Amino acid sequence: MPRLRLAFMGTPDFAVPTLVALVEAGHEVAAVYTQPPRPAGRGGKARRSAVHERADALDLPVRTPATLKDEADRRAFAELDLDAAVVAAYGLILPRPVLDAPRLGCVNVHASLLPRWRGAAPIQRAILEGDAETGVTIMLMEPGLDTGPMLLKEVVAIGPQTTAGDLHDRLAAAGAALIVPALDGLADGALVPQPQPDEGVTYAAKLGPEDERLAFDDPARVDRQVRALAPRPGCWADWNGERLKILAAEPLPGHPTDGAPAGTVLDDRLTVACATGGAVRLARLQRPGKPPRDAADFLRGTPIPAGTLLGTPG
Repeated sequence: MPRLRLAFMGTPDFAVPTLVALVEAGHEVAAVYTQPPRPAGRGGKARRSAVHERADALDLPVRTPATLKDEADRRAFAELDLDAAVVAAYGLILPRPVLDAPRLGCVNVHASLLPRWRGAAPIQRAILEGDAETGVTIMLMEPGLDTGPMLLKEVVAIGPQTTAGDLHDRLAAAGAALIVPALDGLADGALVPQPQPDEGVTYAAKLGPEDERLAFDDPARVDRQVRALAPRPGCWADWNGERLKILAAEPLPGHPTDGAPAGTVLDDRLTVACATGGAVRLARLQRPGKPPRDAADFLRGTPIPAGTLLGTPG
């Protein structure tokens, strides 16, 4: 295995296992690029990224440019004289001079089976759309949005109870397991990058507020929406002017509703009517400023009687 001189570019928790894998494999990480500290929490204190924290623990040099548009930052990157850069959920667009600087190029760890779910939210979109599987693709980067040729893939199943949090952790581990053999194969010529097919391209748009608010439309859709946004940011429904966060739900497609409007609580077990028929049973909830609770525990302290209407878009 050749020892490569690398830059690592990543920001959130998802990227940390890949950084660790590179270090444990014996590669030289000449610099870690991550997004600058951001205000977080009630006090708004600047917080370093998960990658920044781990890089410091590994005694690796860290750079935090706000963009890579500045000529001085591009020149500093080129002067690293890299074999390759490894990118995992960095969050900044890499301009052409950065992409072209490493000898072997920039290698991306992407959390989908490309070309399905190019873009910002591949984990959540795969669950929202009911995909039976997703995975990780290691690809060479080019200026297009996740359009580069592929080196390796690994398929990961999505089960009926899989949440975005579950899938995030499994895909992060899969990406870390693939990155070292991908770099080895790229460096010694054993892996030939394969163009992505033209068929099957989909785009994973960034999540917005409309994705978080429950409409109680269809039981299966509600179930997928809750799982796709759990544990963060979580789905919510309006209750007495509060945003009641829903963190787990059970779809009940054949459950009778007796014509109750969508969003109506049907019983003392938090079974809620859906517009297309059937219902969902809310299993884990959270009030603002309170810890999450399972439904039975939640109802002991916060009764929500049958007939209550949980808010829907309007």
